[in-house]
Amino acid sequence: MIPESYEQWRHCITVICGERLTPSYIATRLQALQSRSDRMTARFVALYGEAQRARTVAWFERAQREAR
Repeated sequence: MIPESYEQWRHCITVICGERLTPSYIATRLQALQSRSDRMTARFVALYGEAQRARTVAWFERAQREAR
């Protein structure tokens, strides 16, 4: 399933994957997703496209704001 909304994405991360959206985890993922030289980010874009990467960055940024 490729999430199409923040709520779907959050469910995927926290329930299906069992990750806690801690400030540290969010910051690490944002740094990777914003790095064009990150190998996993390049793979993500190849699989899901640039638009999905941009949506995912926006969702991590929202989660970051909510975690404050």
